[in-house]
Amino acid sequence: MPIYDGDLEGDAGLPENAKRLKKLFVEHDGIFIASPEYNSSFSPLLKNALDWISRPHTENEPSLWAYTGKVAALGSVAPGALGGLRGLVPLRMMLGNIGVTVVPNQVAISNGFSAFDDAGALKSEQQSQILKATLDQLILTTRAMTGLSQKEERNTL
Repeated sequence: MPIYDGDLEGDAGLPENAKRLKKLFVEHDGIFIASPEYNSSFSPLLKNALDWISRPHTENEPSLWAYTGKVAALGSVAPGALGGLRGLVPLRMMLGNIGVTVVPNQVAISNGFSAFDDAGALKSEQQSQILKATLDQLILTTRAMTGLSQKEERNTL
């Protein structure tokens, strides 16, 4: 997607990739966002994507339609000891400000270059448990907020 620009939006509307990503957010009740840390914040690429999909593009579209009533969990991986943790703070704040309920649990995987085995699985059982707890909280919170039972899950996550 191009860098968000109100003039570009006014001239051409939302880019097709923004529309596709927005559709995914609208269709799902729960979202897991994994973001690297860039100088104690989340990446500008993620910020740009979130900005684009916040914009209305259909007639009578509710404000922040892709975000309102959604539940999110956050994660990061970084080579340092904090695992990108500092970048999750401003991401959590932004999402909360646009109507997303962000679950309290989050996962920050430290030593990212060596944290995964050749198959892509986490080597640390403790980190695996933290990731599982974060995802479990996302699922339970999403079900509680949407009134879904396990049998009715219907691709919400």
